[in-house]
Amino acid sequence: MRTSRTIWRWVMTRLVRGWSSNSRLTEVPEVAPVAVLDFGTNTSRLLVTDGGSVDIRMHRITGMGRGVERSGELSSAGIGRALDALDEFCGVIEAHDVRNIRAVATSAARDANNRNEFLGPASAVLGRQLELLDGDQEARYGFLGATADMEPREGPYLVLDIGGGSTEFSFGRSSPEAYRSIDMGSVRYSEKYLASDPPEPEELTAAIEVARLHLDDIDRDQPSMGTATTLIGVAGTITTIAAVEIGLEPYDSKVIDGFILRREAAEDVFRTLATERLEDRLHNPGLEPARADVIVGGCCILVAVMRHWDISECLVRERDLLDGIAGELLLLE
Repeated sequence: MRTSRTIWRWVMTRLVRGWSSNSRLTEVPEVAPVAVLDFGTNTSRLLVTDGGSVDIRMHRITGMGRGVERSGELSSAGIGRALDALDEFCGVIEAHDVRNIRAVATSAARDANNRNEFLGPASAVLGRQLELLDGDQEARYGFLGATADMEPREGPYLVLDIGGGSTEFSFGRSSPEAYRSIDMGSVRYSEKYLASDPPEPEELTAAIEVARLHLDDIDRDQPSMGTATTLIGVAGTITTIAAVEIGLEPYDSKVIDGFILRREAAEDVFRTLATERLEDRLHNPGLEPARADVIVGGCCILVAVMRHWDISECLVRERDLLDGIAGELLLLE
């Protein structure tokens, strides 16, 4: 009989690779699709999957958490955009007759004094409570999603999730052994440190230095994180940097997933984007226009991490927190 951990990896591997058409019927259960929704600082996202033929991924740049660093509140416009995205996502969920749903909110909602102005209406639309994840939960699920099809013996892995308001670090082989969530993200850093267009060199230096100080704290408190054999990068900042490096237009997740982003390439993208005015930055193939004003803040964090731990390359994954939560839901089906 499989242990619970073996079952978890079995489900998650098939979530990533798809159910094998050659597997025996006893090994391929009928699985109803599940849905996971994530409402972050800059992006609202949906995953609908049954671990096989159904794999629908959607995202909308809603900017719900823009300005939270300054005001302490979610803007009414941002809440409206996130609720519009939720309405759209609900249509997809209903079209696939999904009953097993989990919806979460992350950094911006954690920080905002008026979070209930979003959580309340969103929960009413969903007909279930929208959960507020803490940073540790966010990091753990991100690790499970990103590493589900990775060989534990090739680890340990460090999963880096640069979001709009926070960055999660999680370290381990088959499961997260250490994790940390830090209040630094593409939106937060762009708003707090990068006031000029284009950013002044001293602004960029300040942002990178603050990130480095956070990494010093990790070295002191969780030194194992700096010993990973592979850096895995997930979420919009890193996938966007990879897309810009490739010049990928239109965006293709199959091209991005598994792409090796070398440190020199990340530094080159950083230099290019950081020295362009916003109007010029918009013309880079692979860069979504709605990310153009915050991508440099995210670049500062990535290059700070790669410099600090002298990391030569980053394995870019499309699988992250959504997949970690979906794997848990599929396990319960």
